[in-house]
Amino acid sequence: MFTRPKIMGILNVTPDSFSDGGQIGDLDSAVRQARRMIGEGADILDIGGESTRPGAATVSVSEEISRVVPVIQAIRSATLDDDPGPIISIDTRKPAVAEAAILAGADIWNDVSALTYSEDSVSLAADLGCPVILMHAQGTPETMQDRPHYDDPVDEVLNYLRARIEACEAAGIERDQITIDPGIGFGKRLSDNLTILRHTDRFAALAPTLIGTSRKSFIQKIDGSPVDRRLPGSLSSAIYAASNGVAVLRVHDVAETLQAIRVWESIEHD
Repeated sequence: MFTRPKIMGILNVTPDSFSDGGQIGDLDSAVRQARRMIGEGADILDIGGESTRPGAATVSVSEEISRVVPVIQAIRSATLDDDPGPIISIDTRKPAVAEAAILAGADIWNDVSALTYSEDSVSLAADLGCPVILMHAQGTPETMQDRPHYDDPVDEVLNYLRARIEACEAAGIERDQITIDPGIGFGKRLSDNLTILRHTDRFAALAPTLIGTSRKSFIQKIDGSPVDRRLPGSLSSAIYAASNGVAVLRVHDVAETLQAIRVWESIEHD
């Protein structure tokens, strides 16, 4: 039976994210944005306090916590009467930030470093008992687009993620708590991104897979579009990923993505 991908809405509380940096200026605006995405059909809210765009600098642990924890708490407080309440993921590399966010009410740890940023990350995730999302990236945000190279991007990324799954399982994280993300745009050339997207079914066969293509620069490399004109490319890549069995789509434009998925689903499966 067909199950549509879950929609993860992006809620960045950063001044410098590539697409929506600086748009969330206070707790009230963060809660309004969260409520809007929930109303539009978001299954998960992904809250991040450190930009991981190419070239982004690292944010201190204390600064990142000060950005995300009050937002998580405010969303939880504002949705106390919701049944069910929103599922919240914390988008961070840092175990101290993840722990603070989970204790504040987040449910999922979404880590662009696949729990490799710190030697404590895997054991902490096991202790927290939360679902984790393991993403592949070649290099760090500061350096990842400095001439990335792969001989076979699909096999190399798959092998990396397989090894990360095994490391998590060895630490006591259950397999059904693990989602993988091949990391579109994270240390990858246009050809690498397109090849990985073309083979999303292979990632979905390994583990539940998240795909994040929303507004990313690979779309600009195809047609020159600026970041505020990449919705059509975001939607077409999301539909392609959905048709290949992905479990989660991470997006900025929740309502538009959900409509596109529903229309595709109706054509393909009704």
